[in-house]
Amino acid sequence: MSTRNSGVAIFLILAAAAAAPALAASLSFPSEPQPTPIPDTSAPAPLLDSWSPGSATLVPLMAADAQAAPTTQVDPPAAGTSQPTGKPLDDITFVKRATESGRKEVAAARSALPQLRSPELKHMAEMLVQDHTSANAKLSKLAEAKGWPLPAPQADAPPPSGTSSGDFEDKWTAEMIAAHERSVTMYRAQAQAGEDQDLRKYARDTLPTIEHHLTELKKLQK
Repeated sequence: MSTRNSGVAIFLILAAAAAAPALAASLSFPSEPQPTPIPDTSAPAPLLDSWSPGSATLVPLMAADAQAAPTTQVDPPAAGTSQPTGKPLDDITFVKRATESGRKEVAAARSALPQLRSPELKHMAEMLVQDHTSANAKLSKLAEAKGWPLPAPQADAPPPSGTSSGDFEDKWTAEMIAAHERSVTMYRAQAQAGEDQDLRKYARDTLPTIEHHLTELKKLQK
């Protein structure tokens, strides 16, 4: 080979060597896949990854939710609680007590008439005799129709005694007021919630008369 050709060959070799890095940089070759890292089994697993139904890790959370959630509880009635005031009597008991009460008020008014000096109280006693005698007759008729027993008649109780006419009238008026207050309570409960429909009607029809007596007696009380 001539000296000139040898120089050219050397030049080409050097030029190729110089261009090789740039050519390699301009070409993109797929990178080799990286190896998958091996998990460290010595570290504890997360809490959620270890959950399973019935897991004991949920017990504290459930207890906290139960304390935070409001609950509605109905307390049972206390032992020994009495019946509410105004509870109606059973039919037979009401007939018995209403009959006895009516008879006593008629007897007390009739016995007091000779000793009463006040014209207003005399008129009041006459009203009591008339109205309660009529009411007693209606109640007796109803009880007989229903087959309910009536209490046996009792001896009339003596009227209240006093050292003077004024003392007697005051005591008689006070006793009549107390008796009518008891009757109003009994009749009112029976009229509102009694068992027998006919007996409820009797109580409703008679109650205004007893309430009127009570109002008038209180007006006459000194």
